[in-house]
Amino acid sequence: MDGRYAGNTDAKGLSLGLAQWNDRGKVEISAKVWRHTGDKWSRQSEELPLHRVLDLALLVCRTKAFMTGAYRQKDIFDPQNPQIDKLPLQGGAFDLSVCTDNPMINEDIKLFRQCLADNDEMISERLHILARLLREMGY
Repeated sequence: MDGRYAGNTDAKGLSLGLAQWNDRGKVEISAKVWRHTGDKWSRQSEELPLHRVLDLALLVCRTKAFMTGAYRQKDIFDPQNPQIDKLPLQGGAFDLSVCTDNPMINEDIKLFRQCLADNDEMISERLHILARLLREMGY
């Protein structure tokens, strides 16, 4: 499907399987986006361990929730307190913060918010399906 790139994408498939570069005795499952240029399989195909795929899903969900409520704030985020959330994970915490090292962050975050709004229907459709699947699995 590939969102806005549907019908004109180099992503030709998604797969789950054993990571390509497993060391002996250290097997890991990964998710992979298979890309094809039209002539050959691309070296730019991406492979991520499943936990990173899920970490990205957590980041997307929390960012979308934050940006949805950001309209209530004058400057979208507080530069003195850029932390969005701290999700407990693996005995520690997954810190989610606005990157204040970016000198263009105020302009970039406004563009990001607009892009998120422009793509809301497509993103929300996928999040609704994800929520339904998680409920079906008992989560």
